[in-house]
Amino acid sequence: MMYPFVEYADKTLVTHSHIIEENGLKIVEVHFERPKPYGFDMARCSLPSYEWIIRDGFTDDEIAMFERSCRDGAHIFYKYAELGGADIAKVV
Repeated sequence: MMYPFVEYADKTLVTHSHIIEENGLKIVEVHFERPKPYGFDMARCSLPSYEWIIRDGFTDDEIAMFERSCRDGAHIFYKYAELGGADIAKVV
């Protein structure tokens, strides 16, 4: 399950997973998805390794920006993954 996090001005939607436990490690996957005329651009980063699982359609500069967002916001992604997502409607 992926939880909504934010939508950027270019319609890129950022979502994140719940906590995935593998070999004693807590993992959160952060997914970036942007509509295009026939499908979506997609990228997915696995925290805490910052390994890109999916990279399709985004430029290297966009991926670098997303990685900075993942690194700067890792504590927030983990917090909301533990809570089962943020109730975005109530955050406003």
